[in-house]
Amino acid sequence: MDDYLTSTGLSKAVWKKSSLSGNSGGNCVEVANLDAVVAVRDSKDPSGSVLNFTADQWSSFVGGIKRGDFNNA
Repeated sequence: MDDYLTSTGLSKAVWKKSSLSGNSGGNCVEVANLDAVVAVRDSKDPSGSVLNFTADQWSSFVGGIKRGDFNNA
């Protein structure tokens, strides 16, 4: 298993949360850009599950957000 996917690799991750999420503990995620993946976790449960995406997958997802692909009509 690659080091960035182990708990040791994730413990070295620098997690970032959107400045728009505030401090109220709402529905927030944190993102860490690791060597080969972008890791995403629930900010309210930092020791919980982590989703890992390739750079291409993450870029496609963020592009979809910017284009409004996920907005409800």
